[in-house]
Amino acid sequence: MGKNSKTNIVITGCSTGIGLETAKYLQSKGIKVYATVKNSNDIATLREMGLENVMKLDVRESTEISAVIEEVLRQDSKIDIWFNNAGYGQAGALEDISTNVLREQFETNVFGLHECTRQIIPIMREQGYGKIIQHSSVLGLVSLFGRGAYNASKYAIEGLTDTLRLELKDRDIYAVLLNTGPITSNFRKTAMQKLRDNIDMENSIFRDSYLNNLKKKKSKVPFNEEPISVAKVVYEIVQAKKPKPRYYITKATVILGYLKRFISTSMLDRVLTKIG
Repeated sequence: MGKNSKTNIVITGCSTGIGLETAKYLQSKGIKVYATVKNSNDIATLREMGLENVMKLDVRESTEISAVIEEVLRQDSKIDIWFNNAGYGQAGALEDISTNVLREQFETNVFGLHECTRQIIPIMREQGYGKIIQHSSVLGLVSLFGRGAYNASKYAIEGLTDTLRLELKDRDIYAVLLNTGPITSNFRKTAMQKLRDNIDMENSIFRDSYLNNLKKKKSKVPFNEEPISVAKVVYEIVQAKKPKPRYYITKATVILGYLKRFISTSMLDRVLTKIG
């Protein structure tokens, strides 16, 4: 097992929300957590919270991914689990989103995730085992109005991970999808800021919808849960000898995932229009 027999995990996107809560929870359970943050200013904050191993990692930068991997291997000679959690949501109708803004969404949510995955697989093949947790979403299963860029990025993660499972068949390396529903975090706040920054609302046919959305304090999606719900599932995956390929988190995901499979597309669209 290398220098350190304690189970370890690298988590991307730990500045706030799910990543932060998961890092703290797993460390409290005796897991050696390497919590990574995009902004180096957050390193001291997380250390003050008691997280022992905090590193800078912007998943859009291949060299930073390599540096994190090298440092973890230097300390432990292994990486047991890698949790691709980093991501954000770009709000706005597809016709209002420029290709460059869509590309920016994919740079973090998809290409960053893929580069982390691509770099970690050879390590896990060499050591003969490992788990890669990919943070998808309920919006990797169904789509909501005004979230097209984010929807598309999560659908891409689904396709990448479904393929990866086939490529890792008969190996003791597991690719696991998390389909997370509404969780308390800064996600909506960031999405609304991205809407202001990147969408010409005044000249959009959806102007009134945007303005009404900005006035809301929270999303209409029901069954909101706290980040600990995700942290506990990640701990379950860490502990599992053979984790499931997919985990639904929150009742919203369970319900919408069921409807996706068992009702017509037209009927599902009517349901999703009411939610959106």
